Amino acid sequence: MRKFSAALITLSMVFASTLTLAWEPDSGNKLELSVAQALIKAKEKDPALKKWFDTAYGYAVFPKVGKGGIGIGGAHGKGIVIRGDSTVASTTLSQLTIGFQLGGQVYSEFIFFKDKTAFDNFARGNFEMGAQVSAVALTVGASADANYDGGVAVFTIAEGGLMYEATIGGQKFKYKAK
Repeated sequence: MRKFSAALITLSMVFASTLTLAWEPDSGNKLELSVAQALIKAKEKDPALKKWFDTAYGYAVFPKVGKGGIGIGGAHGKGIVIRGDSTVASTTLSQLTIGFQLGGQVYSEFIFFKDKTAFDNFARGNFEMGAQVSAVALTVGASADANYDGGVAVFTIAEGGLMYEATIGGQKFKYKAK
């Protein structure tokens, strides 16, 4: 029983530190620097991703999303929305999940909008992606076979942590124009 309690305490500490790193308040400049670093890392991880950035109508970048849970879980991250070469908005991601899950992790998330309609749906605020939308984990060449689903494509890069899960839930986004 003591080993289980020690493991649970250790897991809780890892979970808390993981989420603290991801949810750390960002000033505008610090967030934009984090986004620039996430973009460089994504393009290095999968060079074919460059075509997504070049051809998308717009995209949202969340450089650090913290996720964790024990039975009930959640995720949160801050990001920016880019159209052309300009930052047009700030955005936040929130997620609530229910099901078998244990652990915590930090990841980057990139959401591409195929056209003006998909972009405008996101820009209206309170945009939600249901559990049926799947994200592509970036590895070399992973983006080559990916497609838009309902005008939206999602890619992620794991940054750290460990998460076991079989859950249902969705992501909700807020959009604040600059």
